[in-house]
Amino acid sequence: MTKESSADKTGPTGKPESRTALVRRARRINRELAEVYPYAHPELDFENPFQLLVATVLSAQTTDLRVNQTTPGLFAKYPTPEDLAAANPEEVEEILRPTGFFRAKTKSVIGLSKALADDFGGEVPGRLEDLVKLPGVGRKTAFVVLGNAFGRPGITADTHFQRLVRRWKWTEATDADKIEAAVGALFPKSEWTDLSHHVIWHGRRICHARKPACGACPIAPLCPAYGEGETDPEKAKKLLKYEKGGFPGQRLNPPQAYLDAGGRPAPPLGAG
Repeated sequence: MTKESSADKTGPTGKPESRTALVRRARRINRELAEVYPYAHPELDFENPFQLLVATVLSAQTTDLRVNQTTPGLFAKYPTPEDLAAANPEEVEEILRPTGFFRAKTKSVIGLSKALADDFGGEVPGRLEDLVKLPGVGRKTAFVVLGNAFGRPGITADTHFQRLVRRWKWTEATDADKIEAAVGALFPKSEWTDLSHHVIWHGRRICHARKPACGACPIAPLCPAYGEGETDPEKAKKLLKYEKGGFPGQRLNPPQAYLDAGGRPAPPLGAG
């Protein structure tokens, strides 16, 4: 991971912020978000690396909830890479239709399944350089799989992540790879996966793209963009897409820690 220029940048007070101050502020934001979302986790349902890989590819330009409502039918019919590699594309397209762009996604998941079956013995590889060679798999998808299926640290620079770290002035980069490098340099590698979950959860629940709920934000004092959204606490609460704890989750089968904290699983397809 490379560092951006060490020149002072603007902090939350509107005054120049040194590199050291930026690192401290960034790490404090992550600590605060960890308290708000103590059980932040990937919101895609999966039971093994193959399921997570396919689900992540399917999540492009749709919600994790929609993917979770769709994948049970897919994996029931095609439980292994070999099964999906040999599938009739038209039948797969019909299953994936609710996720949008279903023809392109069908091509990707069948293609990556064939590659897994032919080149990796039907197993998902645990190396970045191997994962990104699979059809439909980029660095973002690879890091989701590495971090959550293999326990190998990675930053998931999805649209929520990119939007928030720029809003917080952690980086001015707009390219995903440059954002990944700049933010990674602010944190110990061991924190990258959990950091990604914290930021993404916050972007989905409070720090929305068009109208962030600034008045209900737990990290408002640390945010240079405070005031871009609704600052009145009562009005801001009405903008929350989820409660403070992040309920309900988008997973049909969320982790037990999430359920123990009062979280609710998402409804199956057609139930809401």
